Amino acid sequence: MTTDPRRLLPSVERLLQEPAVRTLLESVPRSVVVAATREAVARARRGRAPLPDDWSADITERAARIGCRSLRPVLNATGVVLHTNLGRAPMAEAALEAVQGVAAGYSALEFDLEAGVRGQRTDHGRRLLAELTGAEDAFAVNNAASALVVALNTVAAGLDVVISRGELVEIGGSFRIPDILEKSGAHLREVGTTNRTHLDDYRAALGPSTGAILKVHPSNFEQTGFVHSPPGEALAAVAREAGVPFIHDIGSGLLADLTPFGLQSEPRVAGAVADGTDLVIFSADKLLGGPQAGCLVGRAALLARCRANPLARAARADKMTFAALEATLGLYRDPAVALREIPVLRMLTITPEALAMRAASLRDAIVAECPAAPLPRLLPGHSTPGGGSFPAERLPTTLVALAPGSRGADALALALRLGDPPIVARVADGGVVLDPRTLPESAFPDVARGVAAAMAE
Repeated sequence: MTTDPRRLLPSVERLLQEPAVRTLLESVPRSVVVAATREAVARARRGRAPLPDDWSADITERAARIGCRSLRPVLNATGVVLHTNLGRAPMAEAALEAVQGVAAGYSALEFDLEAGVRGQRTDHGRRLLAELTGAEDAFAVNNAASALVVALNTVAAGLDVVISRGELVEIGGSFRIPDILEKSGAHLREVGTTNRTHLDDYRAALGPSTGAILKVHPSNFEQTGFVHSPPGEALAAVAREAGVPFIHDIGSGLLADLTPFGLQSEPRVAGAVADGTDLVIFSADKLLGGPQAGCLVGRAALLARCRANPLARAARADKMTFAALEATLGLYRDPAVALREIPVLRMLTITPEALAMRAASLRDAIVAECPAAPLPRLLPGHSTPGGGSFPAERLPTTLVALAPGSRGADALALALRLGDPPIVARVADGGVVLDPRTLPESAFPDVARGVAAAMAE
């Protein structure tokens, strides 16, 4: 008669008395070691893996993982510049310095230093946002979805919001514009068809129950062929005729002029304001290159109402967000400085020739760390802007291709992700590729060491 080995599992208390585990307790909090021990025993009891050959080594490894922070810096080798899963826009040095300055102590977040009385946190960045976009007024909340809810709730709660069927899009995380609109308290009034909506469709839908006209930039996809959508300027005119606000959610928050670099399909914030839009909404952590925030710019009277809405307090941003946003916006006062200092703009506008040189440097660094491994190859490829920005654009780049060996590309990519620091690469055509567009050159030594460690496993 065979005995189930799980009946012979050691107890947690016995494992805690193992010499190596007792040594671990000298440098790791007891709660972490106990949790790791219980996890090791429970996993073995469930039979999901063979019993460990060395319980102490297994517990040590689990303790290291449990004790590690879950939100960790990673190296983005995917070539997706605005990678939502990796935190979107890396921030400029000026923004990082501003965050550190206000995070380390007290700040004038809601205090008027001149008058010595309570101030408004929404005043931070307000002047710069208005100046850079040409708007009458501006303020920011914690993200663009919140900004849209605040705007709709302010001007159209209980009323109809007219929007084209072709703009009822789903954004990241399965959030859909109709659902956001419903939660704002407004009523959806669809017009037109999926591919074609005309001004007369909007005019026919307007009436006493209309609260606003809403236009949403599709962001994640692009329609081609037999399509039509009225421009913002025309919709703003129709809204003025009807006496209702026109709200334009333009998505990525492009402030810089990227047309000299062949990037033309995204609307610029200043352009939307110049169209006569009453409220323009956009993200700060996409093409703007700042922290996560949702910006509202436009007519001063409407923004005053939005600012007074209790939902604006529920969606308010914190001191670090305002510090980073204001510092980032300050860089835009000189377009050349913005292109040089804001990482997103720098990555989007780097030349193919420069990327080829960076790829060669990265390959050389990898070869120096693991000379016995197969020589990485340099391949032509494409990066993507990501974050729903410029969805049809493919940016030429040079990829560094690693030979995964017998274990396969997925296993090598996993080993890279589990390294220190984690390296998130791209699996393509049976191999693992690294795109230097989204890797700072200062990180090349870390990438090379990470590749060497992953190859050695």
